[in-house]
Amino acid sequence: MRTSIRRSHRLMALAAVAALTTGLLAGCANDSDDDSNDSGGDGGGGKGKITLTIGTFGVFGYKQAGLYDEYMKLHKDINIKENVTTRTDVYWPKVLTRLQAGSGTDDIQAIEVGNITEAVQTQANKFVDLGKEVDKSQWLDWKLAQATTKDGRTIGLGTDIGPMAICYRKDLFQKAGLETDRNKLAAQWKGDWAKYVDLGKQYMKKAPGGTKFVDSASSVYNAALGGGETRYYDEDGNVVWDRSTGVRDAWDAAMTVATSDMSAKLKQFDKPWDQGFANGTFATVACPAWMIGYIQQKSGDTGKGNWDVAAAPTAANWGGSFLGVPTAGKHQKEAIELAKWLTAPEQQAKVFAKQASFPSTPSAYASLTPAADTTAYFSNAPITQIFSESAKTIPTQYFGTKDQPINTALTDVGILQVEQKGKSPEQGWDAAKNEIKDVLGQ
Repeated sequence: MRTSIRRSHRLMALAAVAALTTGLLAGCANDSDDDSNDSGGDGGGGKGKITLTIGTFGVFGYKQAGLYDEYMKLHKDINIKENVTTRTDVYWPKVLTRLQAGSGTDDIQAIEVGNITEAVQTQANKFVDLGKEVDKSQWLDWKLAQATTKDGRTIGLGTDIGPMAICYRKDLFQKAGLETDRNKLAAQWKGDWAKYVDLGKQYMKKAPGGTKFVDSASSVYNAALGGGETRYYDEDGNVVWDRSTGVRDAWDAAMTVATSDMSAKLKQFDKPWDQGFANGTFATVACPAWMIGYIQQKSGDTGKGNWDVAAAPTAANWGGSFLGVPTAGKHQKEAIELAKWLTAPEQQAKVFAKQASFPSTPSAYASLTPAADTTAYFSNAPITQIFSESAKTIPTQYFGTKDQPINTALTDVGILQVEQKGKSPEQGWDAAKNEIKDVLGQ
């Protein structure tokens, strides 16, 4: 789960039906200097019990789905304490410091997808090789690859993923004279995000008063980028952001939005964006699986039956996390068993049923059952089918150690310069380029 795009793609501290997935707390069990510390289980130790700490960020759903309590009933000698930090930019630097120090880590540390390459490339020796402990075929190949070193060590077990769809207000589409059937819409924009953007031009010709086609250009950028063959780094770890076809295609789609009247110009996860859902001020939003619960929560009763879900132009992923076991942990054996259990298909399915966090284990897909109120809210759309089909065909993407700040430079500097300050696409690109040079120390 996300403060700028990651709240930076994934900082959403959602509760209840919130569908967020992402990763991780900083720190030792008694450290609580962030604004959202929370404990799972009973928080005590109990005489003779082993207390396992698990660091997370956002809402992983383990506590909400009752998994900690279930595990402790099955293992009377184990007590579980969860440490939660809402912001990855607060969390991850602390984790790195403690990994380097060789002390102060939690027994299990979640790792957000934007940080997994840095962990793999620079911290692999600080984590247990979990590939020796599990059947690796349980996970999607591309998900497993993200957490695996070149010499085959797997430092994290996949939790959720963010397969992409398009969530849209069919009531607004109808008023604008557009197709409302999810399958026909998906066929119209299949294979190309530019086709989705072109539909936005049609929407704006007869847009209901006060509405826009999409929430933001950055939303389109991140969604399109999630389906590209390349993003900011190549397979060998070289920085290729400025010549990446994935980046250029995503940028071009975002610029069409930013230089038109089809964007509500809202920054995702800020309060005005939340109000946009409640007020119905935009008709579509790029919709990774974890967005389902967020929409349901923020749109409220007025959105029920008006929202629908269609397949995205291309299979794409936005978000996801892993659970790793630091070698500095005091209870490695017990932590490994807990990490294996929490990420097993059966448990991932239980989290999905609670908050729609989509599993990274395909064997769980056939048994996935969204909550009845969620299905009704989204016009009885076949949510599990749409996200499952996307998940199975997402391309393997390579992340780099500076992936997050490069992305932030392009979205929060480059795109915003164009969308909110009226700069040209060329000026926005140059502003992002200068920011990225600073990030890379060039």
